[in-house]
Amino acid sequence: MEFPYMEAVVGFMILMYLFETYLDLRQHAALKLPTLPKTLEGVISQEKFEKSRAYSLDKSHFHFVHEFATILIDSAILFFGILPWFWKKSGTFLPLLGLNEENEILHTLSFLAGVMIWSQITDLPFSLYSTFVIEARHGFNKQTIWLFFRDLIKGICLAIVLGPPIVSAIIVIVQNGGPYLAIYLWAFMFVLSLVMMTIYPVLIAPLFNKFTPLPEGELRLKIEKLASSLKFPLKKLFVVDGSTRSSHSNAYMYGFFKNKRIVLYDTLIQQCKNDEEIVAVIAHELGHWKLNHTMYSFIAVQILTFLQFGGYTLVRNSTDLFRSFGFDTQPVLIGLIIFQHTVIPLQHLVSFGLNLVSRSFEFQADAFAKKLGYGSALRAGLVKLQEENLSAMNTDPWYSAYHYSHPPLVERLAAIDAADKKEE
Repeated sequence: MEFPYMEAVVGFMILMYLFETYLDLRQHAALKLPTLPKTLEGVISQEKFEKSRAYSLDKSHFHFVHEFATILIDSAILFFGILPWFWKKSGTFLPLLGLNEENEILHTLSFLAGVMIWSQITDLPFSLYSTFVIEARHGFNKQTIWLFFRDLIKGICLAIVLGPPIVSAIIVIVQNGGPYLAIYLWAFMFVLSLVMMTIYPVLIAPLFNKFTPLPEGELRLKIEKLASSLKFPLKKLFVVDGSTRSSHSNAYMYGFFKNKRIVLYDTLIQQCKNDEEIVAVIAHELGHWKLNHTMYSFIAVQILTFLQFGGYTLVRNSTDLFRSFGFDTQPVLIGLIIFQHTVIPLQHLVSFGLNLVSRSFEFQADAFAKKLGYGSALRAGLVKLQEENLSAMNTDPWYSAYHYSHPPLVERLAAIDAADKKEE
């Protein structure tokens, strides 16, 4: 008797949905609390707290609906055999175009085209509601409907240009990889990730946003002085027009070796009127670089990727696994999809572990910025970002431990204050 892999996968998906919904309910209850955490009393204004509370509750209500629809659709696709049916149907279109349906690469690309159309149809109502109702209601959305659909079309075009060669290469590697398949797949994805990290900020990101050099002035001088003091190889300092889409703010850095770049959202500059607060935020980001957090994270991702491909090579020829999901053939892409579903339990554990590490890194980067003398400025900057982004002020400890890659503001301020007390 064959093991019911598909039923087991669907069952676990539903169990995880119920568990995560329980955590969501705990978080929803925390969001409904009418008072600020004691740590934030006198730090966050009551007006900002009420706005944050309303925004967080709106997003929470929307999240419940979105997650219920998602688990319903995903479970139905697997349980009712829609996935193998769709695979077979996608091949029938190829002869109409004069193409060979026996060619696995062409069949796979036809399948993915259908999946992309389906995902756009099912995701679009949620994206529109999130952007033009929730984000707009709370003053964040700056997009026009035209800009929204222009970004959508650009994203689809990029998928059409980049997807086929990547998918084709993966299929060829799997078909010819032999006993070293895991190594070949990992090597391909490693090179691909380096290429994408190189071309994304230079060729892809500018398709969606405008990047301009940070104007000469005090802020630029302070950031350059900080970078120089840490021997950070800063080559370019940009401002991105994030305000064309949202009033949320952020900052990030990218680049390899001696060619590093820092990008500030224009909304960050607008919201943090004090240059020291912005420099403190950059000091935190540079702390990640100085403490090698970026390198450690990259290495961890590469190890996990290799282990996943190793696991895939063990099950890719399992006819029982494919039959359980309704397939009488063993296409490469379908094998990858099925494998991803079967390792969902491990993925959740790994994700939880990575969040623990990430939160530890955030505390270390905060401590690094404080050691440079930006403790009070970082504290003020974190509070300002929390206020302006209307981030949740009250968080459930179980929910944040499971979901958050960054510690809640209360925990970060407590860590900074604890360091101050130790120094005293």
